[in-house]
Amino acid sequence: METSTIQLLGAGGFGIIIGWYVYYINRYRKGDVQLGDLVTVIGIIGGGSILALFKEGTDLFGAYGIGLFIGFFGYFLTLIFLVGSSDNFNVDWFLDGRRKKAEDPFYIPDDIRATTGAMGGGGKGGKKNDTVNE
Repeated sequence: METSTIQLLGAGGFGIIIGWYVYYINRYRKGDVQLGDLVTVIGIIGGGSILALFKEGTDLFGAYGIGLFIGFFGYFLTLIFLVGSSDNFNVDWFLDGRRKKAEDPFYIPDDIRATTGAMGGGGKGGKKNDTVNE
């Protein structure tokens, strides 16, 4: 059976969404990495439902794999671009969430969870860090 361009684009687009979401979930996790997390990622990448949609060894499965790659690393590259183009962040943000304190008229509302919550420093329930604005 011939694989159409629209099928390849659909499989790749699906992979991009899953890859983006996997990076997002891992970035904002609240606890340590568990064995179950690895099983979940393996299930997402090549689990039974994915193999039912895109048969192993086909162009559709290849497009899905390429989409996963683009989505996963696209998220990271987007963060690099946004942090690099901001005056409020630098590469230290990737390490521990450091950023410049907001000065008037800018502020961070109290009901907004800090992005460092997943890294344990500065987020609600995490350790207080005087370089992070909560």
